[in-house]
Amino acid sequence: MLRFLFSLTLVSCAAATQETRIVLTDAAENLHVSDRTIRPEDFGLEGDWSVTRTTLRGGKQEGVDSITITTEGVTLVVLPTRGMSVHEVRCGDVRLGWNSPSAEIVHPSLIDLESRGGLGWLEGFNEWMVRCGLEFAGHPGTDEFTNNTGDTATLDLTLHGRIGNLPATRIEVVVEESGRVHLYGRVFERSFYGPKLRLDSLVSVQPGESSWRISDTVTNVGAAPQEFQLIYHGNYGPPLLGEGARLVLPARAIAPMNQKAAGAIDTWDTYLGPTGGFLEEVFLFEPYADESGRTTALLVAPGGELATSVSWSVAELPYFTQWKNTAAEADGYVTGMEPATGYPFNRKVERAAGRVPVLQAGEARSFTLDFGLHTGSEVAEAEAIVRGIQGARATELRGVPE
Repeated sequence: MLRFLFSLTLVSCAAATQETRIVLTDAAENLHVSDRTIRPEDFGLEGDWSVTRTTLRGGKQEGVDSITITTEGVTLVVLPTRGMSVHEVRCGDVRLGWNSPSAEIVHPSLIDLESRGGLGWLEGFNEWMVRCGLEFAGHPGTDEFTNNTGDTATLDLTLHGRIGNLPATRIEVVVEESGRVHLYGRVFERSFYGPKLRLDSLVSVQPGESSWRISDTVTNVGAAPQEFQLIYHGNYGPPLLGEGARLVLPARAIAPMNQKAAGAIDTWDTYLGPTGGFLEEVFLFEPYADESGRTTALLVAPGGELATSVSWSVAELPYFTQWKNTAAEADGYVTGMEPATGYPFNRKVERAAGRVPVLQAGEARSFTLDFGLHTGSEVAEAEAIVRGIQGARATELRGVPE
C-alpha cells in the first residue's frame, strides 16, 4: 500500500553524530563540484540510494543546480540555486507538485522581482514547496524602514520576498552512522545596512524508509533585532487536486482575504475542476491544535482514495493560508496549503496586526512540518484524526476580509 511521510524539522545540522560528509559547494573556499552522483560506497557503506547533482542546460534553466535524492520508492528534487526549494516529490506513480506556466526551472538571474508591479517572483514560480521570506513575505507594496542615516524611508516590497531566488553558499552530503543521508544547504539573505538572516536547511532520508525530512533554522546573524516572515508555500496539482477534492482543517476561525473570496466563503473546503477565467480565492485560518500543540491539514483527492497531509506546531507557525487557483490547466491549475508565521498581506499590514516576529541578535527560531501521502483506507483514518482535533469546537466563519 502506497504511503510515505516526511517532515520539515528545524534543528541544527550539527546534531548529526558520527557522520561523514562530502562538500559539493563552499563559496568561502571557491569550491563547486558539479555533475556528480554520490552513492553509499563513497562512504564505505552498503545500500541502494544516490544523490545526483546536475547542472541544467538550455533556456531559462541554464546554470541551475538540481540535486536529486533517490531511495527505494521515493525521489525528491532539491534546487540549491533557488533557496533550497523542493521542486517535486515522487512516490510510485504519484507526484507532489504542479504544472506551472513557468515550466522551466528559471535561474534567479533572469528574474526581475520588481517587474509587473512587484510580481516578478511569479516568473519562476513552479515548485512543490518554496519558502516565502525571509525579510518580508506576502503581497507587494510599500513599507517604511530606518535607513543608514537613521531617517524613516520608503521600501518597495516585492511578492513573497527574496529567499526563493537566492543560491546556497554551502552544500554538503552528510551520512550518519545510522545510514541516514542528509543534504545540507546554507542560504544567506543579508545586506550592508539591511537584514542579516541565514537559512540552514537539511533534507534527510533514512534508506529503506518511505519518508523524508527537511530541517530548517533561521538565524539573525546581525547585531541588532531583525523582523522576519516565513511562509511554507506548498503547492498541489493533479492527481491530488481535481473537481470534488476537499480540504479538511480544524479551524478556530476562517476569513476571506478579499471581497472576491468573501463571496465563496461557504465553499472554501471544496474545489472545482479546471475553470477558464477563474480568479484566485484565498482563505485565512487560525487552526485548532491537539493536546500536543500540533495541527493537521488534509487535502483529499477526488474519489477519496488518495490524500496528502501537512502537520505542524501552532506555536511555531500559528497561521495557515489556503490558496485556491482552479484556473484552466494552461494557466496553472493548483492549490496552496501554507503554514506560516503570518498571512500573505503586505508586511505593513501584518506588522499592524502583530503577525511579524522579531529575532534578537544571534537568535534562531525553529519550525517543524510533517507531510504524508495516504491511500485507500488510510484516507479515512487520516480524516478522522483531523476531525478529532476539531472535535465539538466551533468554527468562527468571518464573512468580511481580515
